[in-house]
Amino acid sequence: MAKNLKVAVQMDHVATINPRGDSTFAMMLEAQARGHQLIHYTADTLALRDNVLTALAAPIIVEDKPKGEHFTLGEERRVDLSNQDVVLMRQDPPFDMNYITITHLLERIHPRTLVVNPPAAVRNAPEKILVTEFPELMPPTLVTRDRAMIHAFRKEHGNIIVKPLYGNGGAGVFFIQEVDHNLASLLELFEQNYREPFMIQKYLPDVRKGDKRIIIIDGEPVAGLNRIPAEGEARSNMHVGGRPEFIELTPRDLEICAVIAPALKARDMIFVGIDVIGDYLTEINVTSPTGIREIKRFGGPDIAVMIWDAIEKRRA
Repeated sequence: MAKNLKVAVQMDHVATINPRGDSTFAMMLEAQARGHQLIHYTADTLALRDNVLTALAAPIIVEDKPKGEHFTLGEERRVDLSNQDVVLMRQDPPFDMNYITITHLLERIHPRTLVVNPPAAVRNAPEKILVTEFPELMPPTLVTRDRAMIHAFRKEHGNIIVKPLYGNGGAGVFFIQEVDHNLASLLELFEQNYREPFMIQKYLPDVRKGDKRIIIIDGEPVAGLNRIPAEGEARSNMHVGGRPEFIELTPRDLEICAVIAPALKARDMIFVGIDVIGDYLTEINVTSPTGIREIKRFGGPDIAVMIWDAIEKRRA
C-alpha cells in the first residue's frame, strides 16, 4: 500500500463548503487518516511558466466538525504541482472555457502526478455529452439550438425538460408542460445566456419517485442514493430541497452500469456518479461527483475508502 502520499486538493475554497455533505471533504478526511500530506489550493491560483505548473497552496488539516471549525490552513506558498503524488481535481463546474483550460494545464503533470479524474478524459467527457454515447439507455433526448427541432420534439413527446448543456447542480433546469406557452420565451432566455446547444429530454414522471445517484468506483457500482424532489419542484438536487435516501441497486441499475463500465475504464475514471430516473440513464458525472457523505450517513459503505484504495493502487 502506498504510504505518505503528497496530495494537492484543487477545490472551491474549503471555507465555503458544507462539510456535512461535501464529498471532497470526505476524501480529505480519509486521506489524512491514512497519513497522506494534504495541501489545498483554488484553481484561480494556477500558473504555468516555462512548462512548470504551480499553485498557491497551503497545508491543511481537516476535522469532522461543523462548518467554520472543519479545517486549519497553514502558510500559503507557491508549489510545483509536479512534485505532488496526487492532485484531486474537485472544483465545481460550470464546465466552461475556464474549466477546460484548467484541464489543459493539469495535463502537463499527469500521469506522473496522478490527477483524479484524468484531466483530458474529463475535458472530453462532460456529463451531458458522454451520456449521449448510450442512446439505448437514455430517455428521448435532443441536443440543439434549433427552435424548430425543439418545438417538434415537444409536439412528439409532450412534457419536456430543457436544460443548459454545461450547467450543474440543477441550475437552469426547466420543466415545460405540453400546454405551457413559455417555451419560446425560455428559448430566447437560453439563447441570450448560453452559446452552446441546449439539452431537451422527454419528461420522466418517475422522477417523482426519485432521481438516483449511483456511485461507480473504477468501473464498478458501489452504492446508490435516491433523491426525491420537494413538493412543487421538478429538480431532485439536494441543495434545492431534494430528500436523500440510501437504496439498494436494482437489476436495471446494474445493467446500466455494466453497459457504461468499459467506457469509464478506458478513460481511467476513478470516481464517477451517474444519474438514473426510473429505467433511464440521464447523466454521467465525472467532474466533481457528490453524494458519498450522504450514502455513508444513511447506512451505506464508506466510498472515500474505496476511492483511496483505487488511488493508492495506481501510485503503488
